[in-house]
Amino acid sequence: MDLSKYCLPFSGLALLFILSACSEPSSEAVGNEDSAQPLTLMPADLIKVATSELSQGPMISGSLQPEIKAELNAEVSGIVTKLLRDNGDTVKAGELLVQLDQTTYRDKLLSAQEAERSASVTADQAQKQLRRMQQLQRQNLVTAEVLEAAEIKANQASSDLASAKARLVEARQQLERTEVKAPFTGVIAARKTSAGDTAQVGKALMVVIDPNSMRFEGYIAADQVGAVKVGQSVSFKVNGYPNQRFTGVINRINPQANELTRQVQVFVAINGESALVAGLYAEGFIDVASEQTLMLDASAIVREGDNTFVWTFANNQLHKTAITLGMRDQRFGNYQVLSGLKIGDAVLRHPIGGVKEGVAATLTNPQAQVAGN
Repeated sequence: MDLSKYCLPFSGLALLFILSACSEPSSEAVGNEDSAQPLTLMPADLIKVATSELSQGPMISGSLQPEIKAELNAEVSGIVTKLLRDNGDTVKAGELLVQLDQTTYRDKLLSAQEAERSASVTADQAQKQLRRMQQLQRQNLVTAEVLEAAEIKANQASSDLASAKARLVEARQQLERTEVKAPFTGVIAARKTSAGDTAQVGKALMVVIDPNSMRFEGYIAADQVGAVKVGQSVSFKVNGYPNQRFTGVINRINPQANELTRQVQVFVAINGESALVAGLYAEGFIDVASEQTLMLDASAIVREGDNTFVWTFANNQLHKTAITLGMRDQRFGNYQVLSGLKIGDAVLRHPIGGVKEGVAATLTNPQAQVAGN
């Protein structure tokens, strides 16, 4: 059988298939072409390695409390007739805050005033009588017993007058105590009574604080107290102020540990005049020892098992650079770099999984300054 007439068409189809296959680019080639495109970086994507302060010290936790605080309690009993201020109100020194019923104490004052006037008249008459008896006794017109009786009466009248004056002062003070006034300029932190309440002696009425006297009252572990001293700096955060960090200085250390926790209380004066809310939880670290060293933000560090590295940018390429880390600064969370980097190196701030060794990268707006840690 002659097969030549079948072989020729088959060869032509094979040739067409081979040519068509060569004319279409493979998916692998397309991928290589895309991967060859350089990464585009902004100055904000890089960190410029620099030296900064590494601080080490014990942790401190506690709350914000006003140094100047007054709890106003009822000094006399009575019904609350007026409540002139509420929580959050600003008050001035001497301003009336709570008024108690004055009826009973006004009557007592009037009675004490009358008793004082009566005792004053009686004492004056007794003194006059004593002087007459003394003159008559010098003329031998009265006996010594009569003079002695006049002296006793005068002394008793003077004593009664002194007692009446004391009762008058007390009655006046009780009347004044029905008016509860602000002891200093500040803010009402707590109102603990309402109009119509019956206030017994000692009942809590209001709490006034001076917000400008706010301080950090914290506790440290007993085994750290030997390293803490007055005058050391403190860096701390406060719940409710997530994007702020505050600083202060230790001005007092409690000489006695807490009986339950055995922790030691430390009082920190807050730097600045920021308006803070009393009672908020705060925690931070005491700067016991500090040094200038190479520091790097934790976001730039990549960990692979026990190894750590960063991606450095140089000569329009990204390179995987192994580094050795030292201590961690508890205030900001950044790490000390012992080896692998030098001052001025540019490091990728947030490395992504697709970065490969030697990949090309371009920096847009290279004139813009790369930020530090």
